[in-house]
Amino acid sequence: MNQEIEPIEVPVSAVPARGPVVLRQYAVPLSSTRRGARLARLLAAERLEDWGLPLDPARLIVAELATNAAVHGRVPGRSFRLALFLTAPRVLRIEVTDTRGDRLPVRGKEARPLAESGYGLELVGELAARWGVRGGPVPCKTVWAELDLGA
Repeated sequence: MNQEIEPIEVPVSAVPARGPVVLRQYAVPLSSTRRGARLARLLAAERLEDWGLPLDPARLIVAELATNAAVHGRVPGRSFRLALFLTAPRVLRIEVTDTRGDRLPVRGKEARPLAESGYGLELVGELAARWGVRGGPVPCKTVWAELDLGA
């Protein structure tokens, strides 16, 4: 059963009033494959253009987080979720949720000082104003990054 899943754009009026004011929100489930990770980057770029926001560095952060979800957070038969939030005052929050809550990301050099790969989250750390990991709901985890877009 191969079914197309449409992205969801939630109207601002449907967003709860707690926390920062959400101006725009977008979420889409994607297959936990390299193709799904590529599609996450393309869909995020399309949405950012629609919202009149700069593509970079958000596109690079989405690419890294989505690739990590597809490679390290993959559970066969389960998808990952890309979510974008534009909040006031102009903060772009990128969230990628996968179903491997038992596998938390580690920071490149701290975990493997001589490794040739595994530095993607260091790139995210350099590009984003803030980033982190939130557990749950079980068995999921969400890796998020925020960009301050200014006035």
